[in-house]
Amino acid sequence: MPRSTDPGCLEPAWSIPGVTAFTSTRSGGHSAPPWDSFNLGTHVGDTPENVAANRALLQQRLPGGARVQWLEQVHGNVVVRATGEGVPKADACWSEAPGIACTVMTADCLPVLFARRDGRAVAAAHAGWRGLLSGVLENTIVAMATPPEQLCAWMGPAIGPLAFEVGEEVRQAFLARGGDATAFTPGTASGRHMANLYALARQRLLACGVKQIAGGEYCTYRQSELFFSYRRNGQTGRMASLILINP
Repeated sequence: MPRSTDPGCLEPAWSIPGVTAFTSTRSGGHSAPPWDSFNLGTHVGDTPENVAANRALLQQRLPGGARVQWLEQVHGNVVVRATGEGVPKADACWSEAPGIACTVMTADCLPVLFARRDGRAVAAAHAGWRGLLSGVLENTIVAMATPPEQLCAWMGPAIGPLAFEVGEEVRQAFLARGGDATAFTPGTASGRHMANLYALARQRLLACGVKQIAGGEYCTYRQSELFFSYRRNGQTGRMASLILINP
């Protein structure tokens, strides 16, 4: 289980030397409804002043001198090297440099944090169903240039299998690319299915050779006191999932 270090973040329950990793929750920030209160997204209609104040709070939770690598996420599979500068268009980033926080934002999609067991490389991936289907996790593993058996992966808070309903076309697309049919259960109507993002991601990670996989306990849709959910609320905030090698 993840552990909570303060009301505004959750940490993976792993022990990797010299690595800081956590996911923010919706609590502990400055934003008013419907972004209440720890919204970190600049693109969701919140005031720039509140987002800046929330990002300043986020910075305080990082080791001194750390820089956050923000991304312009597009539900794709592009992976970039994190530098802490600019806002590249990508859905994952990685780093071997201390002090650069690989970061993705979510509000139902699945954040996956990666680390080498020796703490010498880290990565963060944004895996909605489109990115998951198009290989964002596989591309992240390739970019890290690390034998998969030396990687740990943590699946942060995402929409759970009792809340994520998709059409038959989504199910068929995953099955055509090796997805396990057990990740889908009958939905609310004919041709509708409940999809388990955690199970689909775990299948892909295992297929790549990643054996140490944790997380998958939460549902952003159902746990409204903890998490933002786009599918639940429409206009809402964004959580951030970050991982870095300590400076």
